[in-house]
Amino acid sequence: MAKHTVVILQDNLRKAEDLASAFNDSDEFIAVGSFADGESGFAAIESSEAEFCVMDLILQNLDGLGVLDKVRRANLRTKCIIFSALSREEVIDTCMAKGASYYVTKPCETETLIRRIKELFIDGKDKQPARVVARSGNMSIDERISRIFISVGIPPHIKGYGYLREGIKLAVESPDVINNITKKLYPMIGEKYATTPSKVERAIRHAIEVAWARGRINNINDLFGVQTYLGGEKPTNGEFIALIADKMLLEGA
Repeated sequence: MAKHTVVILQDNLRKAEDLASAFNDSDEFIAVGSFADGESGFAAIESSEAEFCVMDLILQNLDGLGVLDKVRRANLRTKCIIFSALSREEVIDTCMAKGASYYVTKPCETETLIRRIKELFIDGKDKQPARVVARSGNMSIDERISRIFISVGIPPHIKGYGYLREGIKLAVESPDVINNITKKLYPMIGEKYATTPSKVERAIRHAIEVAWARGRINNINDLFGVQTYLGGEKPTNGEFIALIADKMLLEGA
């Protein structure tokens, strides 16, 4: 029996290739392309007339919303499944309005994702668009921090990503460490990653600057539920770490 075709779009190529391998290993699907670039991904969807596309919203050159727009304008029959760490209701509603058939928030086991797509769209149990929103209560602190970083626009490939995550975890474990960030927190992070405190400080500052340059200030304000920052304002390293650590503690980290 012929397998159902799927194009995979994720925020980095390694994730896309790993997810494509999982679909290829299933009995129902074959991945006809895996990309981190939205433009290339749409071209593959169009040329292959893929039945499914499993996509993140954060992509290179053309984001997931742009891919949805192009699929709709081209009148393609491809069912677009959003697989993203973004869980804001406004984002989900926008995706569904743009024609997404299914919305799953990360983290979600790959096997579960594949099984749900099969149940909903191949076995014919449910022909209506659906969405699944994962709640943070079942997530590890690393997963929760990663979701926040994705939301505010900190890419995982830069050094500051790992340093920031470690700093937040340390601040959650020992809140007083934030009061001695230069002499205590940076050296602790540097020791773990075999680097100097000054390089830790610069990498974290760069990560925050990247987020602000991407214009994700509304996501940051939404994250904390208040208008924390306006316009060109951006937090210091210590402020950013303290804000997210406080959020983790309030949510029961």
